[in-house]
Amino acid sequence: MNITRMHGAGGTVMQKLIKETILGNLENTKIEGGIGLESLDDASTIPIGDKEIVFTVDGHTVHPIFFPGGDIGRISVCGTVNDLSVMGAKPVALSLSIVLPEGFDIEKLDKIMKSINEACKEAGVAIITGDTKVSNVDDIIISSAGIGIVDSGKAVRDCGMKEGDVIIVSGNIGEHGLTILLSREGFEFESELKSDVAPVNGLVQSVLNAGFEINAMKDPTRGGLADSLNEMAEKSDLGILIHEDKLPISDEVQAIGEALGIDPLTVANEGKVVMSVKAEDSEKILEILKAHPLGKNAKIIGNVTSEHKGVLMETIVGKRIVDTPMGDPIPRVC
Repeated sequence: MNITRMHGAGGTVMQKLIKETILGNLENTKIEGGIGLESLDDASTIPIGDKEIVFTVDGHTVHPIFFPGGDIGRISVCGTVNDLSVMGAKPVALSLSIVLPEGFDIEKLDKIMKSINEACKEAGVAIITGDTKVSNVDDIIISSAGIGIVDSGKAVRDCGMKEGDVIIVSGNIGEHGLTILLSREGFEFESELKSDVAPVNGLVQSVLNAGFEINAMKDPTRGGLADSLNEMAEKSDLGILIHEDKLPISDEVQAIGEALGIDPLTVANEGKVVMSVKAEDSEKILEILKAHPLGKNAKIIGNVTSEHKGVLMETIVGKRIVDTPMGDPIPRVC
């Protein structure tokens, strides 16, 4: 069997590759007392005294490298910052590794580096180390690692949902993946759609700083909201019931998705968070999220239950299963 793009698109195909071929050949995957690679969370942790250092890494091969709302440079910062953020950590520093194809336009690189700089200022992080190579690749590839700190308490896991929790999504879904698709394929839609790529650390910290507990959290990137919800449900050994009429989906995303036969639930996002929180805290947390520019379209979409496993969605004609997608329907989006 050979590697295909489905193996890097989130969903069940990528999960199988990671669990069997990658993790299956690694023995030392965690620091004592910390969250390790085998947990397949958004990041791992290193306990140091009463604090936790959170560490993550991400590779970026998005095509096209420039698109409405962002570029590969902005994604390289935001993707890493967001993986730290949904672990409840305050991002501190990033590394930056750039692989350039021979003949790459220096003006394009200059534009990308300026975008990286702006995203770092927006997130309040520093790039403190890096590496640059020129190689026989099709286009620029950027890999970024990041460290963050959990000052008190424990890192937030994606497996920590509790029965009775409420599920909140911080804003409209499907925007990033569909923006990439329209930019790449040149579909003749009259669209003002742009990527949602943004650092969510300020949004997440606004909830934590208010003293509220988040039981489980993820950023729904590859595989979209459907993949994140299924992963959270499976790891927590619980079920999730969401309501179709509560999902934050813009009319434009809905229309484009229907025209192309793509379910927005399975499309990547780059500036959204899905949280599982106590029911009694949910309305106050929703209010905090809505007060933040990145959370103005936040919605409560469902609840956590022990009555079934997996993810079900209540529709106007009854309940349907929301499966883990085989992979994101739009490759090379991040």
